[in-house]
Parts: sequence; structure tokens; C-alpha cells
Amino acid sequence: MAWTFTSDVEVFAGAAEPWLLRDPVRNTVPLTVVRAIRSGVYTDDLLLGWLERDGGTVAAVLQTPPRGLLLPDLPAETLTDLATALIESERAVPGVQGPLAQAEAFAAAWWRPVRERVAERLYRLDSPTPARRSPAGAPRTATAADRDLIAKWFVDFHAEAMNDAVADPAPLVSSRIGREELVLWEDGGRPVAFAALSAPIAAMSRIGPVYTPPEFRGRGYGEAVTRAATRRALEEGAAEVVLFTDLSNPVSNSIYQAIGYRPVADYVFIAFA
Repeated sequence: MAWTFTSDVEVFAGAAEPWLLRDPVRNTVPLTVVRAIRSGVYTDDLLLGWLERDGGTVAAVLQTPPRGLLLPDLPAETLTDLATALIESERAVPGVQGPLAQAEAFAAAWWRPVRERVAERLYRLDSPTPARRSPAGAPRTATAADRDLIAKWFVDFHAEAMNDAVADPAPLVSSRIGREELVLWEDGGRPVAFAALSAPIAAMSRIGPVYTPPEFRGRGYGEAVTRAATRRALEEGAAEVVLFTDLSNPVSNSIYQAIGYRPVADYVFIAFA
């Protein structure tokens, strides 16, 4: 069967959401993107696709331009046909992100050379550990008054972690503030770090991004705000709490493992030339 594409999130959800929910941990990003589309964060030129075999969905894909293609944990053998369908439709695909084997399979079938790879690892909370130290300050939930600061930090995070520019993050930040998904760490009444958490979907919540501006690093704020966001996710009913790390950053990887997160699988972001 051929891939089917739509820009209607409810049509897509009817076909693909039950399939995504079979594994909310490995499909954490697609599931939260579907929610963001429903809330109006992403609206322009959406690409939502799925593949059916024998009357059931076996694969799905999402794109919210200007971002690249987002791959769930789908069968790698479906990706050549996906790439062919997108090439034939002259779809612009600046990059691909997903599980390592699947993203590499798509990149091998795509028609443009690779410009950059960012290796990531998905972690799942095993058992929370005691804090290694108690930094000054305390967490609080972000409010509308924090929107501009957090939007700037979102931009800074993407520039540093992904080496790319991000579209205006204000709508996404406003949406997440409205759902109380952003936690700030304050020291002396001044915000010094933040961590996001997703409201649970199928009892799964994802932490991230986590960002501490360079001038506030080395004081334990990043670990503290991550622990605070993790506690919030558990209090809100998450049975599974997950996060992604950049494998090139040994500091963040060691911090998350010290909190009690354990590796699940490797992922990659691939940018095309």
C-alpha cells in the first residue's frame, strides 16, 4: 500500500494515533507534536502521513515546517517508499529526526547529501536518586510574565544544542505556560535555569528542553530544575518519565544518569545540505 498524506490532524490521528500509543516512550516526540498541532502551535504546510497494510497502520511520519521530518519508531523497510513519495511530490525536507536506524535509512534514500548529524540518546527514569547537592534557590512554575525570557532561552538552547535557528518560539512557550509545563529555578528572585515537562500522554511525560544560561552554569541549577520537573511529572500521574540528551555533551548525560535516568535507545537529527 502507498503512503497517505494529509494536513488534517484529526484525520491523521484517527489513522495513526492508536499505532503511536502502542509505545508512548519511543514515540514520545510524535505524540507531543500531535498535541501541539491540535492546540494550534503548528499550522503551516503540515505533512502528516501513515502507511497501512492488511487494514492496519504500520508506520507514520510528521513534519511541521520549517522543521524536518519526524520519524516515530517505524519499520525501517518502509522508508525507501516514503522517500520516493516525498521526492515525487517535491516536498522540501531540510532534515530528519528519529530513532538512529530509521533516520539513517531515510537519509540513505533521500536525494540530498548530509550536512550535519547530532547524536541523541533517549533515557527513561528508573528510580529517582537523592540529590547530590542543594543549590541555592527554589523552583516555581513559569507564568505569562516569564514568556519573553523563556522564549529567548528556547532560541539560545536551539542555537547551542542543535546549531540551528528556531522559528518564533513565543506561541509554543505561551501554550506550554498555559499547561503549566515550564519550571523555572530562581536564586535570589532571579530566574537562572528552566526545564520543560510535557503533560502526561498515556501516562508518559518528557522532560526537555533543559537550559541554564552560560553565566549561571556550574552551580547545580540544571540538575536541580531537572529534578523539580521530574517530580512535577510524577505528581501529575506520569508512570514513565523520559528525556533526550545530546551524546556530545558528557555533562548533561552524567547529570541525568545521576538523577536516575537510564538509556533506552539512540536517536539522531540529520540536517541535509
